[in-house]
Amino acid sequence: MKRQRRLVRWGAAAVLLAATLPALAGNQKEEALADSVRLALANAIRDAAPPQPSFRTEAERQRYQQWLEQMSARLQRRLPDHQTRTEFLATVWYEARRAGLDPAMVLGLIQVESAYRKYAVSMVGARGYMQVMPFWTSVIGDHNRSALFNMQTNLRYGCAILRMYLDMEAGNLFLALGRYNGSRGKSDYPNAVLAAWNHWKLPAEIGNAIAPRMAVGNAR
Repeated sequence: MKRQRRLVRWGAAAVLLAATLPALAGNQKEEALADSVRLALANAIRDAAPPQPSFRTEAERQRYQQWLEQMSARLQRRLPDHQTRTEFLATVWYEARRAGLDPAMVLGLIQVESAYRKYAVSMVGARGYMQVMPFWTSVIGDHNRSALFNMQTNLRYGCAILRMYLDMEAGNLFLALGRYNGSRGKSDYPNAVLAAWNHWKLPAEIGNAIAPRMAVGNAR
């Protein structure tokens, strides 16, 4: 009985600690961007249109619906409210695809960065789901740092910034994720995102695509 009470107290303490820990975000660096890159990034985050999925075929629509249902079931424990969860997933899907990213990879990155906490703030000041550093609102935005706690704004910034890093690194995701986390060339963060990414893939996608580009040996 005493052992059970100790376990209950330990579990409660662990939950409290997890709720108060800062987000595990890195420190994105302010890059010296060419004017063309800065303009492209600014344009990428300027369009405020809400997510409106469009599909070329009925098969594409059905695949999206399958993805949405499966991801919703997996995310239910972290985001219990159905409407919040559905809006979050629809926005992740929209913004990831808009930036040419895999939505499952973006979900994995969010898991590592903020554990799906909308108002997460890291020790270095990164904000929101994708732990965007506030300086980006001055570099490519309207200087409104509080907007980084808006779901779509945060996801749009995060996806646009990661897309930029991928382009800078010629598609090397290992190095791009390192830049996103402020730890370029180190393996801990990219490997953590890869592990989380695999959790959010549909069963048919496990083991596919770009794992070789994650290898440490690709660092330059």
